[in-house]
Amino acid sequence: MGRVLVTGASGFVGKGLVGHLADDGSGWVPVAGVRERRGLFGEEWALGPLEAFGAEVGLPGGLDAVVHMAARAHVLDEPEADPLEAFRRVNLDGALRLARQAADSGVRRFLFVSSVGVNGNASQRPFTERDVPAPQEPYAVSKYEAEQALWDLAAATGMEVVVVRPPLVYGPGAPGNFGSLLRWVNKGVPLPLGAVTQNRRSLVALDNLVDLIVTCLEHPAAAGETFLVADGEDVSTAGLLRKVGDALERPARLVPVPVWMLRAGAMALGKREMARRLLGSLQVDASKAREVLGWVPPVSLDEGLRRAVAPLRR
Repeated sequence: MGRVLVTGASGFVGKGLVGHLADDGSGWVPVAGVRERRGLFGEEWALGPLEAFGAEVGLPGGLDAVVHMAARAHVLDEPEADPLEAFRRVNLDGALRLARQAADSGVRRFLFVSSVGVNGNASQRPFTERDVPAPQEPYAVSKYEAEQALWDLAAATGMEVVVVRPPLVYGPGAPGNFGSLLRWVNKGVPLPLGAVTQNRRSLVALDNLVDLIVTCLEHPAAAGETFLVADGEDVSTAGLLRKVGDALERPARLVPVPVWMLRAGAMALGKREMARRLLGSLQVDASKAREVLGWVPPVSLDEGLRRAVAPLRR
């Protein structure tokens, strides 16, 4: 297979991918792209600040592929006066500089981990790769613009580009709201989400996302394609929390507060985004990966949740 640089290697997904590549016997030799070397991985390459990807530091030699997932992600307390420009500096400009260096150095395939937010932040029906992109937030806009720039670069250089758009990724040590939900259920905290049964959300287990990324690195038919990815079982918020409780072997304590009341309360508290994620629907149709690549998620939602809660149970 060859050597593959994984940027964002110290992040949640990056650690999972580097660890998998190091142990799976596939023949890929991972090079962990990190901000600065800390001796956490077998072979590390310091790429410097996110804003300077590909500008201040070059790529290591002998690379066959790059998986680019380092990014400026969602920021809770945005310090920038112009958030979109801040996202573009990293997620668009930095990605493109890195990809140009990759093309110039003979890298065969460049896999860009984007976001389902490129499709939109809410769905009336499952999103597909054929949908017209409708990014709503600065982060998703910057990811979409990076996708377009990478397709142009691929056309100009012949380097193979693959785009993967995941929804919420979960697994052991998952950060953000998902990790908080796991801890609250584990502690028996009552949650006012028992009536949120009509929405539907797609998720992807870390192991499933990593498996698709490795498939896209190797499969000839992946070149030049965009893939959505999901576990294949959509659940309501209340249904998800009950499954989390089952995985923890303790009941989720859900209080059935009406959805309209939750929405109104969130609006009054300035938590519109949190309400959208907990109360709304975002579904993904990942059948293209199955049809084009023969890919099947190796982990079910229930098994993925069992793996995700394992550290809490220990």
